Amino acid sequence: VQLQASGGGLVQAGGSLRLSCTASVRTFTDYTVGWLRQAPGREREFVAGISRTGRNIKHIDSVKGRFTISRDKNTVYLQMNNLKPEDTAVYYCAADQVGNNAYIQTKPADFEAWGPGTQVTVSS
Repeated sequence: VQLQASGGGLVQAGGSLRLSCTASVRTFTDYTVGWLRQAPGREREFVAGISRTGRNIKHIDSVKGRFTISRDKNTVYLQMNNLKPEDTAVYYCAADQVGNNAYIQTKPADFEAWGPGTQVTVSS
């Protein structure tokens, strides 16, 4: 599966962006999907994930209440509100077919497919 992330950009602190992740397959709902990010000099980290059905979601503590992951049949979204300078990073969507309908993949090394990333820059 090939993934494409879009929606990144430059915003001021407190602003919002919505990232979108689309896939080359007809059955994107066969995959658990995650958003991960990598800031300069730091390791890639899991930010949010969603199960195949969309009923199960997970966000890391630093983005809870600000970011929301969701999905429809063909796209996975990451709504990012109240952005902070520390959110600045390249954001990637990644997908994996492992597990059941409730499973959420969270380990960067275990995702089977990655998109090329989109830059999010938050100015103070």
